[in-house]
Amino acid sequence: MKKHNVGIIMNGVTGRMGTNQHLIRSICEIIKQGGVNVGSGEVIIPDPVLVGRDEEKLKKLSAITGITKISTDLEAVLSDAENTIYFDAQTTGRRAEDVRKAINAGKHIYCEKPVAVSTAVALELFERCTRAGLKNGVVQDKLWLPGILKIKRLIQQGFFGKILSVRGEFGYWVFEGDSVPAQRPSWNYRKEEDGGIISDMLCHWRYVLDDVFGEVRAVSCIGATHIENRIDENGNAYKCTADDSAYATFELANGIIAHFNSSWAVRVRRDDLLTLQVDGTKGSAVAGLRECYIQHYGNTPRPVWNPDIAQPINFFEGWAKVPEQETYDNAFKAEWELFLKHVVKDEPFPWNLLKGAKGVQLAEKGLESWAKKCWVEIPELKPKLS
Repeated sequence: MKKHNVGIIMNGVTGRMGTNQHLIRSICEIIKQGGVNVGSGEVIIPDPVLVGRDEEKLKKLSAITGITKISTDLEAVLSDAENTIYFDAQTTGRRAEDVRKAINAGKHIYCEKPVAVSTAVALELFERCTRAGLKNGVVQDKLWLPGILKIKRLIQQGFFGKILSVRGEFGYWVFEGDSVPAQRPSWNYRKEEDGGIISDMLCHWRYVLDDVFGEVRAVSCIGATHIENRIDENGNAYKCTADDSAYATFELANGIIAHFNSSWAVRVRRDDLLTLQVDGTKGSAVAGLRECYIQHYGNTPRPVWNPDIAQPINFFEGWAKVPEQETYDNAFKAEWELFLKHVVKDEPFPWNLLKGAKGVQLAEKGLESWAKKCWVEIPELKPKLS
């Protein structure tokens, strides 16, 4: 068995997403399974070093995971030739500076989204990587969720006919922190710390729409700060300066209209924390994170508006659950494995930093739309590579 040991600098993994999804459920699981099998008796073995600003947090994470390499000195681990990949899961405002350092050190780049605080900076990072001949990628985890994979298969099979519209509902109630602890970090609600649901979630909706349904050409978005005051991690009250809800409509290049409601101030009465409804001329589907239900044209009921009587139709009937036709892995882990194959075996990986810049661009245009209260066109991003 030929083993490719790949040193990975994991910066910012003491945070919630970095710890749970990227370290414990992705890299640790890949190590436990014996690496990523690339055929012909070859396997890729991650060799992570955990990097952060708080040594005590790193020590605790080391004890939990069994990963012994930890450091608070980013420059030192960047200078180690054994480390070939730099991964960044820090808060958005810290990301670009450290990614630049990693590029200068000749590391391949993989990072969380939003890639940067502005489209210009995000595009610059892609340009730097490309000029340096470095492989690069951005986390676009929702593309590997079972529910969305099932919708992709339905599209491939022609189930919908002509797709007319896509409707997304995302969110849940994030507690204010006074009586019940908050489930999200306080920086999410501070604009001065690059918080806000528009900056966060429109990056997701960009890659979901572009990759599954069609390229986004225009956006109309309005945001809101519904909860004005919260309690932070130290028990201190603070004023929320960033949007906690976004209501956005997107026009796609192929004529599909998409609308996504995103909110951290909504109570859930639907199948999952994220649901997508796709309506087409021949059929419709409603997918959550894992399950997907479909209704064909022939199973569509014929309701008649009459508010004077109780509704005789149970609209939940007539929908069929899509069976499990594939094996689904953790979405973050699935993309990690593809990126490792890209770095070691040069396998295709289209989810590069340019895709990440497009996500930042849509968030910026959403904020512009809110400020101007109008539709905003999404121009093509043209990196300068010469």
